[in-house]
Amino acid sequence: MASGFFALLDDIALLMDDVAASSKIAAKQTAGVLGDDLAVSAAKASEFKASRELPVIWAITKGSFINKIILVPLMLLLSFYFPWAITPILLIGALYLSYEGAHGVWGWLFPHSEHNSETKELSEKQKIRSAIVTDFILSIEIVLIALSTVNELPLLQKAMVVSLIAVAATIGVYGLVAMLVRLDDIGYALAANANNGSFKQKFGLKMASMLPLIIKILGIIGVIAMLLVAGGILMHKIEIIHQIAHTTHIPTMAAELIAALSLGGLAMILIDGTKAILNRLKG
Repeated sequence: MASGFFALLDDIALLMDDVAASSKIAAKQTAGVLGDDLAVSAAKASEFKASRELPVIWAITKGSFINKIILVPLMLLLSFYFPWAITPILLIGALYLSYEGAHGVWGWLFPHSEHNSETKELSEKQKIRSAIVTDFILSIEIVLIALSTVNELPLLQKAMVVSLIAVAATIGVYGLVAMLVRLDDIGYALAANANNGSFKQKFGLKMASMLPLIIKILGIIGVIAMLLVAGGILMHKIEIIHQIAHTTHIPTMAAELIAALSLGGLAMILIDGTKAILNRLKG
């Protein structure tokens, strides 16, 4: 009986070793999308007032965990029973990210101000919802990439690796986002506990003063990241787009941006144009 117990422990140890090794490979493969997720999430979280940043990040983090709870078993089931459904799901996600990215570019070209406080309150809820939806799309990509690296493993190990990557992605991304958006508080805290004129004080004040620039850069990176993720999906899943990029010798990154912006711009014309027409008819 004792030998059977130790054999079980040995099997568990071997299983955990396999999971750890596979998780390292999956983490390397998903690093690019995690970087995009970080940039997009930080850009979205930075759109709120300083007093609301951490509550908003927590709300988005909870939404992200719910996304992963839904996606991991769903993608495991789909990849096993309905592998043909993966591509349409990815393309729908690419359409959404293209639409969001095109909106971001439109906002740079034609900036608009917020209206009254009621609109701002509604806007916060809408932005949280939008961030969670965007996280859902990026999470699909993360889960599918992680799955692709462990395709040959038994189902239990596959599920464990993908779940580990999903949890680590959420904690890592939103932990870093929370730190980034509170960089000014960290800087002021450093300066407050330093001697006047010391390097520590100057560094802390510089860190705090850099936050607006960092937020602006993250906003730009976040929009570009969404477009690149969307463009990458379009390039890999729609053969004609891949062929056009190949025959015209457009660099891959430029081709991805062009594809996503084109699709996003078309989606904006159709969706926002229809909304505008309906609103006029109602008015």
